[in-house]
Amino acid sequence: MDDVVLKKNRRKFQPSQLVLHVILLLWASTTIYPLVWVFNNSFKDKDIILVDSFSLINSSTSTLANYVTAFTKMNIGRSYANSLIISGSVVVLVMFFGGLAAYIIARYDFFGKKVIHASLIAALLFPAFATIVPVFMILMRLDLVNKHIGVIIPQTAGNLAFAIIILVGFMSSIPIELEESAVVEGCSPWQIFSRIVVPVSKPSFSTVAIFTFLWSYNDLFLQMVILRKRETFPISALLNEISSQYGGTDFGLMAAAVTLVIIPVLIVYLLMQQNIIKGLTAGAVKG
Repeated sequence: MDDVVLKKNRRKFQPSQLVLHVILLLWASTTIYPLVWVFNNSFKDKDIILVDSFSLINSSTSTLANYVTAFTKMNIGRSYANSLIISGSVVVLVMFFGGLAAYIIARYDFFGKKVIHASLIAALLFPAFATIVPVFMILMRLDLVNKHIGVIIPQTAGNLAFAIIILVGFMSSIPIELEESAVVEGCSPWQIFSRIVVPVSKPSFSTVAIFTFLWSYNDLFLQMVILRKRETFPISALLNEISSQYGGTDFGLMAAAVTLVIIPVLIVYLLMQQNIIKGLTAGAVKG
């Protein structure tokens, strides 16, 4: 019996797996090393970085001056708040309107349903800069330039197509018997959606929320076009300003600013990576 177990364990190990893991490790190091390099240099003075940017920090070379400057002179704290307002609002609106639209497409038959679904897929092919001129003109007429709502509305519209497609695929896989039993119990369509469909679709909603937040958080193009006042800048727009002013002179401040921008993204990925995988694979069942 022991010999059989040993043979099975030996069959599980294959040289190809070792090669694959080595390749993946090397690939990951190409991404991890630049992050470590930036984080390490964020605690150095700019003069030390110019002389030796690859040495590890120690008690004699480390300093918090770059982070102090980032929060005092650059006012990164306010930019964090602006990013939270914009990205948080976009996530809530996309999940609400995207969830309602996805439920209607997944469960109801109506004229033009296939055309609408195909149009949503086609909408993913158009980049944001292709429609920025008419969008900016509309926002100018509505007096929404230099206001957070002027970024929230276009970003919500831009993320709805992706959200609806993901949610439709997941909701289509939910057994219809669950909703039929709710109808027998006297539930209204809104109650069915809020009490049955939404709780069951949590993995898919999590995926939509995560990607929407990251895309909104990193959307420098739209933010730079709509927001012109420094007090309205989100964190990514402020980083662009810092790089243009200090990118060639103060590498320590630049590294600290990049680190502060990356931290929220890393936290979201590390905490929600399982939900991302579950939501994407579940949404690919049907649709």
